[in-house]
Amino acid sequence: MDGKFKRVRGMEDILPNETAVWQRIEGTARDVFSRYNYAEMRTPMVEKTEVFSRTSGDSSDIVTKQMYTFEDKGGRSITLRPEGTAGVVRSFVENKLFGPEHPKPVKLYYMGPMFRYERPGATHNREFHQIGCESIGAVGPQIDAEVIRLAIDIFQGLDIHDLRVELNTLGDDESRSIYRDTLVKYFEQFKDELSEDSQRRLEQNPLRILDSKDRNDQKIVAGAPRLEDSLNERSKNYFNDLKKALDILKVDYTVDDRLVRGLDYYTDTVFEIQAKAHEFGDDYTTICAGGRYNNMVQEFGGPEMGGVGFAFGEERLATVVKSDIAEDAIDYFICTDTKGKTDVEINAIFDQALAKAFELRSQGYNVEANFQERSMKSQKKEAFKLNAKNTLVIE
Repeated sequence: MDGKFKRVRGMEDILPNETAVWQRIEGTARDVFSRYNYAEMRTPMVEKTEVFSRTSGDSSDIVTKQMYTFEDKGGRSITLRPEGTAGVVRSFVENKLFGPEHPKPVKLYYMGPMFRYERPGATHNREFHQIGCESIGAVGPQIDAEVIRLAIDIFQGLDIHDLRVELNTLGDDESRSIYRDTLVKYFEQFKDELSEDSQRRLEQNPLRILDSKDRNDQKIVAGAPRLEDSLNERSKNYFNDLKKALDILKVDYTVDDRLVRGLDYYTDTVFEIQAKAHEFGDDYTTICAGGRYNNMVQEFGGPEMGGVGFAFGEERLATVVKSDIAEDAIDYFICTDTKGKTDVEINAIFDQALAKAFELRSQGYNVEANFQERSMKSQKKEAFKLNAKNTLVIE
């Protein structure tokens, strides 16, 4: 086939034999979101670029390296959404969901394609699909804990049980400011040894250096001051209360004081959920991440309101989740015996098959009917391939 008719690199077709797994993931998520009183929100796949650059942070890899950004015919800078939270919060403010007529917190979930220009891999592409949720309008450790429990309930509903929660706090604005100054003072000593990315982050958001994948950076990070030493009493108490709330919800967790996440809008709680599976090389792999953001609503011109949420990618989950659709998905296969028949007789047989299929489908059955002049042997072979429970013959 001519290369111009192949799919774009980093974009994948999801074929019919794969969609049953995706439907199970999405259906399970919808069921769990409903139990927690979340409602679905659908936002555009394109936003003004500043929606992401203002919230994700100018120093984040998403903004500096991965966004699909272009200028439209009106000269406006437009970006394909690289993540879901910013668009949801933009919509929350624009549609005044912060108003008193809306009970707080406003609980929203979303699912759909996102886009990042990065090297395609086995479980991540340039177009990928995320499911996530946001609880906006109330601040409290119990709310954060409930969001984490919600995510676990989704994964357990998909028969993923070997899970691990990595937890950290970034503290409130005061604590982050103190820690930022402490980090700058420390990393300034090694400025010339830091990677180019980390030197840039030192000026913009030094906390992001803690998340560097550069090996030399990691050696320097190993000796960096701990964030917990910069936490004020309010932040310490919030984190302690969060851990108590997780204990109530029977969520096992490990505190990782180097966990900062890749987006700049987080405050207080950040977390990752990891799963162990054979498909992941029998090792724990991050399948979900999220945290609290107490400033983003104001960034978009709304009132002072905090939010918390998470997102996970469907592609990675689809490698371990099994379809819950039974193998015998077809209730009836209708064969048509046309051997030795005239054209008029064949057409009448096909009409009878059409009517029978309509009758059975009206009763709620899954039906496939043959409308081709084929041998009975080939039709029955197809019925077998479709795992049909019953076979009818019209002659």
